[in-house]
Amino acid sequence: MAYDQALAGRIRQLLAGTPDLIEKKMFGGVGFLLRGNMACGVNQDKLIVRVGPERYAEALAHPQAAPFDMTGRAMKGWVFVNPEGIKSDDALRAWVQQGVEFALTLPPK
Repeated sequence: MAYDQALAGRIRQLLAGTPDLIEKKMFGGVGFLLRGNMACGVNQDKLIVRVGPERYAEALAHPQAAPFDMTGRAMKGWVFVNPEGIKSDDALRAWVQQGVEFALTLPPK
């Protein structure tokens, strides 16, 4: 299944003008990287967010979030957010901001 182009477009709008932003095809979808580190992305119709290990449990407590698992082994610090959890622009912005905040704590690649 192709990834949700409309969702990717919404993320592009949110991140427009962000320094050192790169959009890259990955995970069968698209990823948004800051200084070489992935902040968020789209896989099928789900948002991928890299929240980091410290905010992982908090993120998973959200009813629309699930572990990011594409191989049978979940990646700690990364979550999928179902479409219901990102319907509103405010909800999408909050999730994307978490990914941006974490990505900016990492050293540039």
